[in-house]
Amino acid sequence: MDQIVRIASPAKTSWVSRRLTISYYTVAAFVGAIDGVLIVLSSIFADWFYNVLVRHDIEQVDIALGIGFCGGLGYILLAKALGLYSMQVTLNPQKNISKIVFVWATVLFSLTAVLFLLRVGTIFSRGTIIIFALTELAVLLGSRPFSARLLRSVIAQGGIVGRRAVIVGEPAELGHLSSKNLLHHFGLKELARVTIAGAGEMTAGGVDTAALDLAIDVARRHRADELVIAVDWRRTEVIEKIKERFRASPLAVRLLPDRTVRGTLDQPEFAPDTMLSVELQRAPLNAAERFIKRAFDAVLASLAAAALAPLLLIVAIAIKLDSKGPVLFRQQRTGFDGEKFHIYKFRTMNVMEDGPVVTQAARGDRRVTRVGALLRRTSIDELPQLFNVIKGDMSLIGPRPHALAHDDHYGRLIATYAFRHHVKPGMSGWAQVNGQRGETARVEDMRKRVDLDLWYINNWSLTLDLKIILSTCLEITRQQAY
Repeated sequence: MDQIVRIASPAKTSWVSRRLTISYYTVAAFVGAIDGVLIVLSSIFADWFYNVLVRHDIEQVDIALGIGFCGGLGYILLAKALGLYSMQVTLNPQKNISKIVFVWATVLFSLTAVLFLLRVGTIFSRGTIIIFALTELAVLLGSRPFSARLLRSVIAQGGIVGRRAVIVGEPAELGHLSSKNLLHHFGLKELARVTIAGAGEMTAGGVDTAALDLAIDVARRHRADELVIAVDWRRTEVIEKIKERFRASPLAVRLLPDRTVRGTLDQPEFAPDTMLSVELQRAPLNAAERFIKRAFDAVLASLAAAALAPLLLIVAIAIKLDSKGPVLFRQQRTGFDGEKFHIYKFRTMNVMEDGPVVTQAARGDRRVTRVGALLRRTSIDELPQLFNVIKGDMSLIGPRPHALAHDDHYGRLIATYAFRHHVKPGMSGWAQVNGQRGETARVEDMRKRVDLDLWYINNWSLTLDLKIILSTCLEITRQQAY
């Protein structure tokens, strides 16, 4: 079956909107900050108005500032807890006037009670409190329509940025999901949508795997943040098959409520501010963690390459004198998100296998050269991978990359094998420092390695990487490769 792919067109943006671009997830903070500033200003105004214009006295600006800050903080926290800062509420302020009044009344009552208990009524008088209460209520109610108009303008100009997503689903479900719905209800910026066969077009449990692979490829090319599924929730077997196929991608996978569930939630008696979705797969590292790991890798690999430059030169000369062939062995491997790259090693054999059949090195392997045997025992043959790390194809620590032929073979035998590609492959890894180094003669050996790799992915930290680096240095002195 042909897959229908629609690439979302970028919104036309004005000069203003290009400057005014905010994340969907900071809208709440933006509106909350406005409320906080208004409450502080109202407190200062109330103190000034009552003390200067009514009592003809010097105002206590510092006290007013502190009370305004406490009132603003209390209002923001309570309003957020009640969902008053979601995008849907911000866009429709008239439906939530009673909530705004309730929150402000609660905060004001609590603030007044505290002032009474602290006996500071003579400093911040009842008249000031009354003016503060009425002024701020009018400002809160009056500022919400302004915030709604501003937000609608920014949305129309494409200034709200949600999580970049590729939407995959059935025609019946996708037809009820517009880009506007995806942004307002789920915080998603639609990059593309891939249509799979509908319920009446396939047998029970069937799924268009070519469409799913296409979705993964589109997500990779467009730098998506997540893959989103939109199918009928009654088709649980299809959801499971899609989830299983998406294991090959390191992106988060989210299941949206189907149109039946959304129709129920849209009723006035339910009407959530933001519809919930189901996270089927979590991204192993967030953006900040990926940045930290990449910076650590780049700095340490560059320093190591510079320090080891004389050794690398000596090894290259020895290889050239020992046997015919290139100094470096290059072989295609699978990296992060399934992308292919060429791994670098010092050549240790008299063959250069890189095809559908690759024979793993074994103890006493006659293909290994004399210099190659020494390099393999000391793991010096792996040092050129420092340049893979500097290029960004690999990390210092991560699951060891295997030949493509081995990926294909073990990927069919081990269900969780594809999860290894959810982080960059490494020069060393948790599996290698826990005894799973070298040949994997049995499937069970590879399964143990995969289990250790998955533990590393799920428990990553910079401290763990440092621990593995130190353990690798000790492991090399205790074990010998072949």
